[in-house]
Amino acid sequence: MDLSDLVQAPAILPVLRANSKKQLLQLLAEKAAAVTGIPEREIFDTILQRERLGSTGVGNGIAIPHGKLAGVKQITGVFARLEQPVDFEALDDQPVDLVFLLLAPEGAGADHLKALSRIARVLRDSDTVAKVRGTRDAAAIHALLASAPASHAA
Repeated sequence: MDLSDLVQAPAILPVLRANSKKQLLQLLAEKAAAVTGIPEREIFDTILQRERLGSTGVGNGIAIPHGKLAGVKQITGVFARLEQPVDFEALDDQPVDLVFLLLAPEGAGADHLKALSRIARVLRDSDTVAKVRGTRDAAAIHALLASAPASHAA
């Protein structure tokens, strides 16, 4: 599974400004609604509900909020590079500046987990992450995510 299958260039926000975790999730839900056609409120409620179970801030300034929605036809992502990091209650208590929102159909099962795993692997690659943090261009970020090495076993 390639990240270019999960996120298209129009779903990349290269210089997003958010003042809080909640505002960040709202902005991601807004973009996801535009990409999927699913109501923004439904997306926001789903990812907020998931965050209440525990932060999806995985460390190193990275968060992977996710959720399953009945209206989603295929696993879809939205990626944001934040202008300024925000507190995301991450596992390492570091603020977050790279966020990959993942939405999956309710019945996605293992594919949802495979997609999360793939995202985590790509965003663990320090070279890829440094390059993404250094660019403000959606197409360049998309190319970096799509060509990132799957250096860790699949």
